[in-house]
Amino acid sequence: MCLLLFLTPFGPSTTGPYSQAIAANGLLFTAGQIPFDPATMTVVGSDIQTQTAQALRNLRAVVEAGGSSFDRVVKTTVFLKDMNDFAKMNEVYAQAFGDARPARSAVEVARLPRDVLVEIECVALINN
Repeated sequence: MCLLLFLTPFGPSTTGPYSQAIAANGLLFTAGQIPFDPATMTVVGSDIQTQTAQALRNLRAVVEAGGSSFDRVVKTTVFLKDMNDFAKMNEVYAQAFGDARPARSAVEVARLPRDVLVEIECVALINN
């Protein structure tokens, strides 16, 4: 099995011993994306809608750098600081994915890096 590591300057750089994404056997596995501005590595926004939109922009950049697209995403996982934010997150998420409807899990967690409100990761098919 061949593993390919991906890194894009259009998504936040990694802050630890991990990759933005790894491709294996026709699938792209992304690291969780939080609402960092890739240029400044600072948190964008203080509300769930703004943070979700930025996390999804970062996720899209990583997915596209890995040779895929949002319409090829098969599974996402959304980590929320507060499940009461689910409906507002979901509005932004639905706009970003359009007609694509990947399988999804959403869970509330005790804490996220930099105390952000949301983190999103995915698995996508790699374009041929």
